[in-house]
Amino acid sequence: MSLIDVSGNLLFVAFIAYLIGTLVFGGAIKSTKPDGAVKRANNWGKLAIILTVIGFLAHLGYFITRWIYTGRAPVSNMFEFTTAFGMFIIAAFILIYYMYRITALGLIALPVALLIIGYAAMFPSEVDPLVPSLQSHWLTIHVITAAMGQSVLAISAVAGLLYLLKSIDPKKKTKSRFWLEAVLYFLVLVVGFILATVLFKGVMGYEANFTYVNKDGLEQEITYNMPAVFGMNENTLLTEGAMNPIVDMPPVIEAKKLTTVFWTIVIGTVLYALIRLIARRRIIEMLHPLVQKVNLNLLDEVGYRSVLIGFPVFTLGALVFAMIWAQEAWGRYWGWDPKEVWALITWLFYAAYLHLRLSKGWEGKKSAWLALIGFAIILFNLIVVNLVIAGLHSYA
Repeated sequence: MSLIDVSGNLLFVAFIAYLIGTLVFGGAIKSTKPDGAVKRANNWGKLAIILTVIGFLAHLGYFITRWIYTGRAPVSNMFEFTTAFGMFIIAAFILIYYMYRITALGLIALPVALLIIGYAAMFPSEVDPLVPSLQSHWLTIHVITAAMGQSVLAISAVAGLLYLLKSIDPKKKTKSRFWLEAVLYFLVLVVGFILATVLFKGVMGYEANFTYVNKDGLEQEITYNMPAVFGMNENTLLTEGAMNPIVDMPPVIEAKKLTTVFWTIVIGTVLYALIRLIARRRIIEMLHPLVQKVNLNLLDEVGYRSVLIGFPVFTLGALVFAMIWAQEAWGRYWGWDPKEVWALITWLFYAAYLHLRLSKGWEGKKSAWLALIGFAIILFNLIVVNLVIAGLHSYA
């Protein structure tokens, strides 16, 4: 068995450990009213964190063995970066767990990591030669530091989601209930992306080849693994019997990836509708009973402290080190590339979060909503900016 196979097996072990850990965390936060239930819940909680640590060690083993095999840090494409991001989220959760001992955090943090790893698995995992701009130690420093900062910021969103799940009454028709359900709907869409890829590429083996004219005016060939709703600029279908694009996009838009987003929304929405139909209630109503034991003040502190830790780390990785790498790779510190713009937007948002928290006293629900919006911006940068908008960072 080669080292790359060992690496893949370790990632699979980590995924299974996180999955089982999620279920065990669920058992740890049940009601403690019956006699002896408190002790049983504590035992479940200890088992859950042990499983999480085992999964993290396997995940770290994947990262190290892949690094040894490739001779470079495994953060240079969407598969590698996203799996690393999931690993750092688990690391941040473990750190926060041992600081505050909030078992309920695991019920959200582990599924988020599972979704991110599942999302990563949809991208090619092959080891390919790097383009010249990626052959830099500053890239490694920039990406790893940025991912570490984002992972700690993700824990603030986890704490914020728990805070809102407890504090918002799922029975009352309010704007807060609507928007919280919208957040949960978005998480279902991530599952929809995984299902869409498995259905079209894995089960159906769908493939359609096109030629198109890129933004430099050169003709290239591209393969779609989902029916082409959106077509590349001036495209021509090469595969007989395949679906022609319904809409042709300008060369600055990644039409193939926009097609992926379209099918993600369609299948994710169908999945959400099925959940609602089977359960006959909103997802927020299903989760609300599971978070009744959490301490709101402690969750608020966890959310705030996570931003205090994650923000400076993100600043170093996504801005300072990124500018140094940009100068080395492209001969300029800043170029208004879409990825750079959204990194700046993310930084400005969290700067505003800290300002509103410290100067305006935005605590509790307001702080929780800001944490969720901030993580939504991070995910928008990870998913939409990488998949849809063409730029210098489009290595997926």
